Amino acid sequence: MDVPQEVRKAQRGNVQAFENLIQSHKVVMYQVARTILTRDADCRDAMQEAILKAFEKIKTLRKPVFFKTWLLRIVINECNLIHRQNKKVTDLGDFVFPSTHEVGYEQIELEQLLASLPKEDRQLLELYHINDISIKDLAEIYQKPENTIKTRLRRARENARLILGNEGGYAWKNGSGN
Repeated sequence: MDVPQEVRKAQRGNVQAFENLIQSHKVVMYQVARTILTRDADCRDAMQEAILKAFEKIKTLRKPVFFKTWLLRIVINECNLIHRQNKKVTDLGDFVFPSTHEVGYEQIELEQLLASLPKEDRQLLELYHINDISIKDLAEIYQKPENTIKTRLRRARENARLILGNEGGYAWKNGSGN
């Protein structure tokens, strides 16, 4: 699919083109939402609100080539809004503790490590290393220069290594742990 062409069609009012764009980006939208929110219902709510806002504001997108990062920024904003609202209420019934049969020890350790990191570090590492969002796209999403994103990623990895208590750490995306 030619995303910029579909965006231009959607900007002219073609609903099918907008639906095609959402269908092709729904997985990454969910992955991004999941890095911020823990409950599937909240992720769905954030995605639904983001889709509605994107539909209403698609004509304001100046460069169709940046549709993905524009859409993910909307998703992140909606997730942060829901996260702030949920912060006020804690429902212990929603906590699910995985058994060692359902999830491997490595997965549990990784989840515990990520949970122990500051929110911004955790989100950045998950978006880059788990959801494979590129540095260029992260720079667009966070509206920061690429070098700032690289520095934040490096610091987040260092923070994770300190928490692990060893220099080896997890083998991140580039395989060297750096």
